[in-house]
Amino acid sequence: MSHDDFPTDHPAVVTCGLPYANGDLHIGHLRTYVGGDVFSRALNRLGQETAFVSGSDMHGTPVAVNAEKEGVSPESFALDWHETYAETFPKFNVEFDNYGHTHDETNTQTTQGLVRDLEEGGHLYEKDIMVAYDPVDDQYLPDRYVEGTCPYCGAHARGDECDEGCQRHLEPGEVEDPVSTISGNPAEYRERTHKFFEVSAFADYLSDFLDRLEGTSNARNQPREWIEQGLQDWCITRDMDWGIDYPGGEATESPRGGGETADHDLVLYVWVDAPIEYISSTKQYSGRVGADAFDWEAAWKENASDEHPEGGEIIHVIGRDIIQHHTIFWPAMLEATGHAEPRAVMASGFVTLGGKGFSTSRDRAVWADEYLEEGFHPDPLRYYLATNGGFQQDVDFSWEKFADRVNTELVGTVGNFLYRSLLFAHRNYDEAPIAEATSDEVEERIEEAIAAVEAAVNDYSVRALGDAVTGLARFGNEYIQRSEPWKLVDDEPEEAAQVIHDCVALAKAIAVLFEPIAPEKCERLWDQLGEDGSVHEVTVEAAREGPAGDLAEPTELFAQIEDERVEALNEKLESRVAEAESDDGERDADDGGDSDSTDDGSGDHDDTDDMTDIEPLSDDRISFDQFQELDIRVGRIEEAEGIEGADDLLRLRVDLGAETRTIVAGLKQLHDVDDLPDTKVIVLANMEKAELFGVESNGMVLAAGEEADLLTTYEDAAPGTKVK
Repeated sequence: MSHDDFPTDHPAVVTCGLPYANGDLHIGHLRTYVGGDVFSRALNRLGQETAFVSGSDMHGTPVAVNAEKEGVSPESFALDWHETYAETFPKFNVEFDNYGHTHDETNTQTTQGLVRDLEEGGHLYEKDIMVAYDPVDDQYLPDRYVEGTCPYCGAHARGDECDEGCQRHLEPGEVEDPVSTISGNPAEYRERTHKFFEVSAFADYLSDFLDRLEGTSNARNQPREWIEQGLQDWCITRDMDWGIDYPGGEATESPRGGGETADHDLVLYVWVDAPIEYISSTKQYSGRVGADAFDWEAAWKENASDEHPEGGEIIHVIGRDIIQHHTIFWPAMLEATGHAEPRAVMASGFVTLGGKGFSTSRDRAVWADEYLEEGFHPDPLRYYLATNGGFQQDVDFSWEKFADRVNTELVGTVGNFLYRSLLFAHRNYDEAPIAEATSDEVEERIEEAIAAVEAAVNDYSVRALGDAVTGLARFGNEYIQRSEPWKLVDDEPEEAAQVIHDCVALAKAIAVLFEPIAPEKCERLWDQLGEDGSVHEVTVEAAREGPAGDLAEPTELFAQIEDERVEALNEKLESRVAEAESDDGERDADDGGDSDSTDDGSGDHDDTDDMTDIEPLSDDRISFDQFQELDIRVGRIEEAEGIEGADDLLRLRVDLGAETRTIVAGLKQLHDVDDLPDTKVIVLANMEKAELFGVESNGMVLAAGEEADLLTTYEDAAPGTKVK
C-alpha cells in the first residue's frame, strides 16, 4: 500500500460490505453498493488498476433463524438470496468484477487457512465463557438467538451488538437479562469453552493504523474511543451448526478446567469469514482473468512481490454500523497473518424515508425491484444516492426530493445542455464540427473538471464527483447561451463552428467524467457522439481529446418526473405502509409484540427504525417573553481544533459579528474537523460560560440529533444576525 495520490502503481481492491443473504434489497442497502461502484469506476477513470469485489454473507444466526422459519436448510435459503442479489446488482449498474459468497470452497479454505495462521502465530487461546442457554427448549443461544440489555448504555441490544444504543460490539455473555429470540423464554448463562483472538495485543498497532487510515472521518474517529477504553479480546467461535467449521474439527480441551470442555463442535463467528471473503473474491477474480491481468497476492499480501512488498491499495466501502469490524478486528487479523492493511475505509450514513427509518417489517421502504418496476432508470437513483449529501451523512429519501433532484439537475442542467448542443450540432453539421482546437476557455474549464474529479477520488468523495460534472454542464449552458451559435451559423460560420465544437467537446468530457455515476446513460451519450469503443474503457485523457466522430441524432437522456407521478407514488407507499402497520398491530395484540430490530437483509444493517424515531413534542410550553430572553445568533466557524485529552470535544473560534468567541462543542467524532471552518452555524449566545478540559466555552452551537446535524441558514445571513 502507498499513500500516494491515485492513480498509483499498486493494484487496488475496492470492496463493499457483504449483504446478509436473508431478505430483499431496498434502496437503503444500495447506497454503499452504488458508492463502491462509483468509486471503483472513478479509479478506473484515473487509470488505476482496480478490482471491485464483494459477495453474499451466507452464515450467521439471521440466516439460520429465517431458514428455520421457512422449513428449509440454511444453505438452500442463503443460496436463493445470493442468486437474487447477484441478479439485482447489475440492474442498478453495480458491476462487481467478482461477486462470490462466504460458503463456497474458496472462502472456506481461505478462512480456515488464515485461522490456522493465527493459531500458529500464538494469537488464539481458549477461554471458558458464559453462553446464553434456554433451559426450557434445551438449546444454546449464540448471537442473534438472544437479546437483552446492553451492559454499557442500558439500551435494548442484540446478542452481538448494541444496535439500538451505543452500537458497540458485544461478546457472548455480555448481554444482561437475556431472552431467547426463538421461544421468548428467559435464558440463563452456562459455561462453554471457546476460542479467542487476542485483539488487545494489537492496541498500539491499531492506534498507529488509524493515524494512517484514509477515507471518511467517522471511520477514523469512532474506533479511537474503543481503543482508549481498552480493547477486549474477541470470541471467534460459536455453538451452532451453520458456518465454517473451526479448522481441525473439534476444539481441544480447555487447559484452564472448569465448565464444559471444548469437545463440542464449533463454527467460526460470521465476522471472521465475512471479511475474508474480500480476499477470496479477489482470488476468484484473479483465477478467472489470470495473474498477469490482476494479481491477488500482490494486492493482499505483504512481500508477495518485489514490486509491491507492502501490498496493494485496499479500500472498504461499508455502512457506518460495521466500522468497528473493519477498523479493529479485521486489520488486526490482517496484521497478524502478514496481509496488507486497508488504505481507506469509506463509511456511509443511513438512508431514511421521509424523515423516518426504513422498516422492513412494516414495509416502510422503497424496494429495489419496486423502483425498477415503476419504470425508473437506475442511473438517476445512482446520482441521488451518490450526490445527496456527504457520504458519511444520512440521506433522507422521498419521492418529492428524488423528483426535484432529477428534474432540476439531471434534466434541467446536464440533460438540457447535452440535448440542445448535440441537436444543434447534428442539424447543422454532417460531422462533429472541427475547429482548429478547443477554445482556451473551454479547454481550461474541462481541465478544472478533470482536476476536480481527481481531487474527489483522493478525498473519497463520491458527491464531489457528481458536483464536478454538474458544474461543467452548468458552464456549458451558460457558454452556449452567451455565444448564441444559432445567430452565428449563417453570418459567422467559423465562429459558430468553434462554439459548437466547444460544446461537443464539453459533452464528450461529461460522458467520460460522469460515467462512474451514470454509466448506462453515458454509454448512450458516447454513441450519440459517434465515438469509437466503449466509454467504460477510457480514462480521463479521453476528456481532453475533443470531438472526433460522426454525430448521431440525439435523444434526451433524462426524463422529467411530473408532480402527478409523485403523488401517485406517495399514495401507493402510504397505503402499503398503513396496511403493513395494521397487520403488525394485529400480530402485537396476538403475541405480545413483534420486535422491529430483526436484520433487514443487509450486511450493513441499514434498518434504522430505532435509531431515527422522533421523540414526542413536549407538553411544557414557554412564553414569548421567555423565548425573547434567548439570544440566538448566526455565527461562522473560523477555526476548529481538538482539545487534548477529550475524545469528542473541539475548540471552535466562532465569528458572531460583534465579537469572536471560543465555544467548546462535542463534534469531533461526528464531523470532519478540516471541513468546519467557514461553516455557518446557529449559536445560543447567552448560554452560561462553562469550563471543559481547561477551555472556557462562551456559548453553545446548536445541532439536531445524535449525529449533530449542524443548524445553519438558508440564505446568506451575516454573522451576528439574531434568530427570532
